[in-house]
Amino acid sequence: MARVIAALIRHGDYHQLPQTPSAHQPFPLTEAGRQQALAAATSLWDRLQRERLNLHPELDCSRLLRAWQTADIMRQWLIKQYSESQPFRGHPIRLHQTEALAERGLGSAANLTVSAIEAVLQQDPRFSPPPADWKSNSHYCLPLQGAESLMQAGERVAYHLGSRMEQLAGQVTVDTLQVFVGHGAAFRHGAHLLGVLPFEQIARLSMYHGVPVYLEYHGDGRWSHVGGNWKVRSAAEGHHD
Repeated sequence: MARVIAALIRHGDYHQLPQTPSAHQPFPLTEAGRQQALAAATSLWDRLQRERLNLHPELDCSRLLRAWQTADIMRQWLIKQYSESQPFRGHPIRLHQTEALAERGLGSAANLTVSAIEAVLQQDPRFSPPPADWKSNSHYCLPLQGAESLMQAGERVAYHLGSRMEQLAGQVTVDTLQVFVGHGAAFRHGAHLLGVLPFEQIARLSMYHGVPVYLEYHGDGRWSHVGGNWKVRSAAEGHHD
């Protein structure tokens, strides 16, 4: 059976509003973020060559601009590395955008500041005050229309990864790498649900911008972490993307 490996890549640094949970902010990469995307492509290429892996020509990415830009910069760089004699001749690398890879959504509170969100809950007689750790609590979901918890976002990501890799495993005959470009918190919770990251490690770890974490799918829902380092979270960092 051919190996199938998923590369989880957190988007590059982007123009983020201060004191605002990342959620679904629509802003582009910074210059540093663009360089991180190029570094991700370089790292990916090195692993492809070192382990003689075939790159699946469709890169999956979140529809949020920072993730799409990261994936597109990677796509363009990788295309340049393949000569016309390589497998992508006449079948160029392309992007598949999906909301399944988005970060945890805050629903009607999207892109409000932390203080504004807390004020909304305080002013609505239907709601109790959120817990002090509401931004980092894996199971807490804001009681607002369209909101989801971090774990619910992880379930969405885990389902997409599982479906995609199961399908890939049934199609390929050579060792293959599938790229997923998305968001740190959703990826970590997804990795936990896939059985490769203990729950207590979710809050202690993060992901570096543009540094792949590699998970191998072994079939029957079995996964293992086979490369790439999680980032040890500092006390100052939040739990969101």
